[in-house]
Amino acid sequence: MEEEKLIIFGKKKIQGEISVFGAKNAAFPVLISTLLTDKDCIIDNLPLIEDVFRLLEIFESMKVNVEWIGKRKIKINAKNLDPSKIDYDIILKFRGAVLLLGALLARFGKAVLPQPGGCIIGVRPIDTHLDAFSQIGVKIEEKRGKFKLTAPEKIKDNVIVLDELSVTTTSNIMLYASKLNEEITIKVADGDYPNQELAKVLKKMGVKISGIGQHTIKIKGNKNLKGFNHFIMYDPIEAGTFIILALATQGDVLIKNIEYPFLEFPLKKLEDCGAKFEIKNRNKNKVDVHVYPSKNIKIKKIQSLPYPGFPSDLLSVLGVLATQTKGVTLIHDPLYEGRLKYLDGLTKMGADVFFSDPHRATINGITKLYGADLGTFDLRGGAALIIAGLVAEGKTTIRNVYQIDRGYEKIEERLIKLGADIKRVKK
Repeated sequence: MEEEKLIIFGKKKIQGEISVFGAKNAAFPVLISTLLTDKDCIIDNLPLIEDVFRLLEIFESMKVNVEWIGKRKIKINAKNLDPSKIDYDIILKFRGAVLLLGALLARFGKAVLPQPGGCIIGVRPIDTHLDAFSQIGVKIEEKRGKFKLTAPEKIKDNVIVLDELSVTTTSNIMLYASKLNEEITIKVADGDYPNQELAKVLKKMGVKISGIGQHTIKIKGNKNLKGFNHFIMYDPIEAGTFIILALATQGDVLIKNIEYPFLEFPLKKLEDCGAKFEIKNRNKNKVDVHVYPSKNIKIKKIQSLPYPGFPSDLLSVLGVLATQTKGVTLIHDPLYEGRLKYLDGLTKMGADVFFSDPHRATINGITKLYGADLGTFDLRGGAALIIAGLVAEGKTTIRNVYQIDRGYEKIEERLIKLGADIKRVKK
């Protein structure tokens, strides 16, 4: 595939409306849950992004029937699922594939996968996953770069205590437990939107679950899981990205389809810092947010925290906003030691950044940014560099656009409608 890049000319007036699409991180566990049954499963509001396409390619390599029945609607039947045919090359490039462990282990009693790949934002081993499975009694073998997991005849322990609040480890154990007869308790569980969405789907399939959205989850599985019909929630991270983009560019933008409960804390923090916006069209948990030009924002400190705290996935774009706000901002991501790599790009553009350590940096604002030739190592850092390009004077080139396409659908086409001067070109 020919590599592409984005060319941005900044300092354009940003205004208009933009709609949020389906949630990337919720789509993965929902899609993978279809492997637990031989019945038809219908999923709507899929984001048309590269990571979803890669997962569906993995499905098709395993003889799963994938049928598009609408632009964002898909029917999946895993009756003929054959894990021995899996395409390992895709898994090596795709972090979300780690969730196959729980589903295949539940369906077949064994699973074999290499260490999945993904963004370069620091060491992301699957040790937490393996530790959780071992607590249940799953036998784990590592050979030639692959992990082989074998389910026990009898569960070793019904209570699992996770090593950390891991989104994907929680999902993996939920997927595995969904076909067990015994009730499984997951402690130190993650309660964020991917697992709340997965829980909704598993309940539709016949699984009993309590503690959804909390840090202790109880699951009683069902050997005969049903198919389901599900509309994926809208993406809170994409929504947050657009909100911060509007603030950084002094834009006047209405962002539609926002899942308010998952952005309630970030919105409060932004409002406390002086951001001007209005919540409109509230419909149960869905809202629209109208962002107005805000010239007196001051952000002293932002630390990423597990749900319901400030999402780590929004910390990168917030760093760009910090360059356009008054005073010193401390950015702290305690989880990923590579999350702040994008700040090197901002420094190249003229940002005043001091790295305290791999997890913390201070950003001095207000700073004038200038266009530069940049690469991107990860999805969220790439989104941050796009925003920086919109803020900067002159021409910004962003290479390795595939990383951005992994999570943001046709981003340049959507930003052009807001007045951005951005285009995609072949290298």
